[in-house]
Amino acid sequence: MVAPITADTAGSRINSGSAMLASNFETFLSLLTSQLKNQDPLSPVDSNQFTAQLTQMAGVEQQLLTNELLKSLVAAQGGGGLANAANYIGRDATAAWSATKFTDGAASWSYELAASANSAKLQVLDAAGKVVWEGDAPDKTAGVHDFTWDGKTTSGADAAEGGVYTLKITATNAAGAALDSQVLTRGRVTGVEMYNGETYLTVGNAILPLSSVIALEESRTAAAPPPPANDDDEGLLASIASSLNPLKLFS
Repeated sequence: MVAPITADTAGSRINSGSAMLASNFETFLSLLTSQLKNQDPLSPVDSNQFTAQLTQMAGVEQQLLTNELLKSLVAAQGGGGLANAANYIGRDATAAWSATKFTDGAASWSYELAASANSAKLQVLDAAGKVVWEGDAPDKTAGVHDFTWDGKTTSGADAAEGGVYTLKITATNAAGAALDSQVLTRGRVTGVEMYNGETYLTVGNAILPLSSVIALEESRTAAAPPPPANDDDEGLLASIASSLNPLKLFS
């Protein structure tokens, strides 16, 4: 799996590259200076070769400047990440993310199966990675399905309110081979925040990195219809419309 490039990782790579180029640049100048000092006066360095070396030196210097500009650009993008992510608030997001808080007696996830499964097992893990509940998936057909855990552990204890729990799914087909599956977090984006240069979204009871979001839609919440007008309102509107009728002026 390819790790997302964040402002921190990009800045680190740029700094590393700049340090290497700067070192090469200093070495290049030292060698060029030594070459000029120790050249044979009767057989000086060919002018074309000297020009090519100067061009290479200028190219290295330009690369150092480009890296500095790129670092500034990355920093500027990191600063604007929070403002850009604010546009996601109010939208419905789907993320490849499996951790959420147990709140108000429930923890909810979604899971996706690439095809209908012969067997699909779910496991709920606590913050320490210990399995506290396991059982069959409620729906083994292909597609995305929802799952809500009521907090009852296998030992009969209750889940800790506010605790973070993770869902894991393992699915196989009729031949016993592993079936592609993943756990998802779906819900409305209600907030954004920055942590170590990376943007995070609040989706339902989960806080997840923006890089984990795989789908984003307009909110499915429909606007409430206007209240029906009663007979008195209709009569009042008719009276107002009649009094504003321009044809009344000529009658």
